[in-house]
Amino acid sequence: MASTTDRVGFFGRNRWLLWAAGIAFAVVLLASFMSRGDVVPVRAATVQRSIIRGVVSTNGKVEPLQSFESHAPTGTTVKKLLVKEGDHVKKGQLLVQLDDAQASSQAAQALAQVRASQAEISAVQSGGNREEVITLEAQMVKARNERDTARRNLEALQRLQQNGAASPGEMKQAEDQLAAAEADFKLLQQKQKDRYSPPEVARVDAQRSEAQSAYTAAENVLRQLNIRAPFEGVVYSIPVHQGSYVNPGDLVLQEADLSKVLVRAYVDEPDVGRLATGQRIELTWDAVPGRIWQGTVTTTPSNVKLLGTRNVGETTCVVDNRDLKLLPNINVGVTIVTAEHREALTVPREAVRLDEGKTFVYQIVNDELQRRNIQTSISNLTQVEVTNGVAENALLALAATNSKPLREGLAVKVVH
Repeated sequence: MASTTDRVGFFGRNRWLLWAAGIAFAVVLLASFMSRGDVVPVRAATVQRSIIRGVVSTNGKVEPLQSFESHAPTGTTVKKLLVKEGDHVKKGQLLVQLDDAQASSQAAQALAQVRASQAEISAVQSGGNREEVITLEAQMVKARNERDTARRNLEALQRLQQNGAASPGEMKQAEDQLAAAEADFKLLQQKQKDRYSPPEVARVDAQRSEAQSAYTAAENVLRQLNIRAPFEGVVYSIPVHQGSYVNPGDLVLQEADLSKVLVRAYVDEPDVGRLATGQRIELTWDAVPGRIWQGTVTTTPSNVKLLGTRNVGETTCVVDNRDLKLLPNINVGVTIVTAEHREALTVPREAVRLDEGKTFVYQIVNDELQRRNIQTSISNLTQVEVTNGVAENALLALAATNSKPLREGLAVKVVH
């Protein structure tokens, strides 16, 4: 009986110890259950070898590589349209005829002025017109004869004077006649040689140049009124109608060789430094889904300018367009491949994290997260190349499906 009493007394005196033990047991049991609940479900991916490309994605515009624009050289009417938009034309083919009546008249007048100036030049070079030349030649013949006659008379008197048959007065008269005849002959010679003074020659030459320039201009206008294809290509714009009036300088027709086109791409300023000539370019156009055109960078930006709300640099490439699908002035999607590595270790971009300037991933080892610092190379919108820090086929955590934050040592369960 005493033993029972002692036990009751003991429990009564140490009741608080029993309560403390019970609470401790419950905490341990609860912690055990809670630790089981700390297993976080995560999505995961393995480190794989694949091709990775660094790209710059932007937009661009298609331009003709070789183009021709015809503008009205003068105010006139469209006489005849011989082609329509989209027509393929041959080199030299007549495309449009503008009314050339006035231009033909001006060309004829200019040609008449050219011929008149040429006649004046010919007259200057030959010493006058035909009538003047004939008259002068006749005067030269007469003066030459008179000089020769006067010389013969003087020589005869000189022989007579030796015999005393000629007086001094007769000798003086004969000498004067010869001097006068020679002077007349020399004057006509000089007139024949230098009929026109240097200022007169310069004036005639200037008139000839002016007339020739006027004729050349008139012929040029006349040619422009009959528009021909300068090369084989496609007529892609005719903004006029047959019979309509066009003002000087109005656009009449546009033609282009579309077998190759120029694409002008607009690259945002932060990506300009990644560009280099020779990089591959891929083009897409919403109007032809699934089609990809390829080219290479031919020029890199020389400056950055404002395009709408963007600061961009312009780069260009030439694209083969033999089927003529790409049209001038369309907007295209542009992907520039700045780098490409094959057999690279790649991880999803979602797996890569940054903390205090260090790049790392969470590798799943025995259902527990372990932090691995890594070094990276090329990256794009979905993948990152890893050059150091993890091995091929390593399992990496992407994110918890219950939105819980990931941390070193966290117990996880991979879900799909």
